[in-house]
Amino acid sequence: MNSLSIIGNLTKEPVLRTTPSGVTVCNFTVAVNRRKKGDQQPDVDYFNVSAWNKLAETCNKYLSKGKKVCVVGPVSVRTYEGNDGQTRAQLEVTANDIEFLSARNEGGDSAPAQTYTPAQQPSDEQAGFTPVDMDTNDLPF
Repeated sequence: MNSLSIIGNLTKEPVLRTTPSGVTVCNFTVAVNRRKKGDQQPDVDYFNVSAWNKLAETCNKYLSKGKKVCVVGPVSVRTYEGNDGQTRAQLEVTANDIEFLSARNEGGDSAPAQTYTPAQQPSDEQAGFTPVDMDTNDLPF
């Protein structure tokens, strides 16, 4: 079974493109910290991620640089020769599932979260809750 789960942050804005056959693909890079023992600075691994079809469109719409995501999918290694003649390897993940871990209002151009002072805090009814009268003697525990 080839399935990788990573949690990290996008290193740059996602790029959405369409293949010649009309399929959409969204590519982005996720930086994942690798913990070390002690107080040492963690190492960082970079994973190129490809999301396809509807998932690609969703990623392009809601993700941006710095957002935290969890990506699950198979991983492959692509080797290539760098400009210096050295053979290099690059990890690529084809996303089967992506969980957006940053709040909508973190980063990007989303509106800031609504905040209230204690005096402005809406009542339960204003917040959409319905009060329930209940006799605690009727509880089974």
